[in-house]
Amino acid sequence: MSFGDPNNPYGPPPQQPPAAPGYGYPQQAPPGVPPQQPYGAPQQPYGAYPQAPAYPGYPGANMVPQSMPGLLVTARVFLYIISAVQIVLGLIYLYVAAFVNDVSDSADSLSSSSDDPFSDISDFGDAAAGLIAGIAIFVLALAALSITLGVKFGRGGQGVRITTVIYGALGTIVGLLLLFVGLDSGMASAVIFPLLWVVFGAIITAAPVVPSGTAWFARPRY
Repeated sequence: MSFGDPNNPYGPPPQQPPAAPGYGYPQQAPPGVPPQQPYGAPQQPYGAYPQAPAYPGYPGANMVPQSMPGLLVTARVFLYIISAVQIVLGLIYLYVAAFVNDVSDSADSLSSSSDDPFSDISDFGDAAAGLIAGIAIFVLALAALSITLGVKFGRGGQGVRITTVIYGALGTIVGLLLLFVGLDSGMASAVIFPLLWVVFGAIITAAPVVPSGTAWFARPRY
């Protein structure tokens, strides 16, 4: 018997042909040919480097606020309260200006000559009435600005944000001046109103500056 006989039981086992890879398994590619990806796997260009993971953004960079932050809601309420106070003050100034004008007209009707003391009272009353009316118009304009800013918080952008910061800062400065005057007078009643004004102004100034407020005004609008 020879070892080359396929029927020889003592010879080496016959060579088996290589098994074909199953469906879905990666094929053995010849040298120089890129390996084939399994069916359904994401393709990657041959010779490309593996993609590095993306760098995470800074905290809150990809977070779009869905609703107005609480501090902005508080600032909006304070703007409405301030506008109400300004409207009341403006109407009071208008009433005082009208009253002073009526007194001036009465003094003018009583004066008989330019040397009459009533003539001086009339001139002074006209000037005072004009000044008080101007203050009333200015206060009412501030009330309109306060209401406009509060309404624009819902859809406003960077212009509303910057205007609110400046408006709140100026209000805080005025409140601090009035607070120093009240403290110097020694009257407790002269301190309460300026102190509230300072608190309102500080919150209105800080609300658009904090990260939540900045993200709210910088959010995309569709």
